[in-house]
Amino acid sequence: MTSSLGTAPEAADALPPQTGRTVIITGANSGVGLETTRALAAAGAHVVMAVRDLPRARPIAERLPGSTELRRLDLADLASVREFADSFGGPVDVLINNAGVANVPLGRTADGFETHFGTNHLGHFALTNLLLPRITDRVVTIASNAHRNAALDLSDPNWEHRRYRPSAAYGQSKLANLLFTLELQRRLATAGTGLLALAAHPGAATTGLNRHLGPAMKVVAATVGRLVMQSETDGARPTLFAVTRDLPGAGYVGPGGRGGQRGRPTLVPRSATAQDATLAAELWNLSERLTGVPFPLG
Repeated sequence: MTSSLGTAPEAADALPPQTGRTVIITGANSGVGLETTRALAAAGAHVVMAVRDLPRARPIAERLPGSTELRRLDLADLASVREFADSFGGPVDVLINNAGVANVPLGRTADGFETHFGTNHLGHFALTNLLLPRITDRVVTIASNAHRNAALDLSDPNWEHRRYRPSAAYGQSKLANLLFTLELQRRLATAGTGLLALAAHPGAATTGLNRHLGPAMKVVAATVGRLVMQSETDGARPTLFAVTRDLPGAGYVGPGGRGGQRGRPTLVPRSATAQDATLAAELWNLSERLTGVPFPLG
């Protein structure tokens, strides 16, 4: 197994050839998702860019190297998720669950779920299970260091009875991403497949996820960002590592530097809660009930 992707300017060149592989990336038209798309397409993959706003994404896609394809997907609407999955008939080598929202005011998806939980977790949960019979290699889900101080309240995942805090809701959704990966890998192994479920996080990368912070927190984020933030290209390196390297199932990839903020991609630890197999199974069962999408294998 190759241990790193080299320096940032060499990241795309260091990728193993991806010719003949098909990769779906949610949220592929901006931030880390765009840089992941760019690198994989340049390495020869056919990248399906699953995006909510096609007119906005189209001029971006036209400037990318290699083979790309735009398809509409709104993770905050399960009807859109089903439509996307139903329209995709061929095999998929890799699904990258990258799209997400962060620190948004209290809101609801089209199906009535809290926005973070419904978009970041339930939308990707449904998408993965609907596509799983066509996936040939792995599912990579993008998590965050925000999971470390998060709690998951399965009695109130949609914040109907608790005082809503955007940062706590975001952290809960990122913890859910890791628990989803853990239980997905267990189910894939039990079903006797050779598929992998992996997770990755970009560290402190300059993305658009902090645009919903309040004025004071934006100043703090900008000040700290000048000291610790890495570029979107560097932020994509853990995802690319997880997509292309030989890794153990349920592995978690992130920057290897201090605090997991920046540095060369490597396997990194997760919180004790994110390793709770019982909680992961309970979340899975709840997610199946909420979305109506079961595990399709085995």
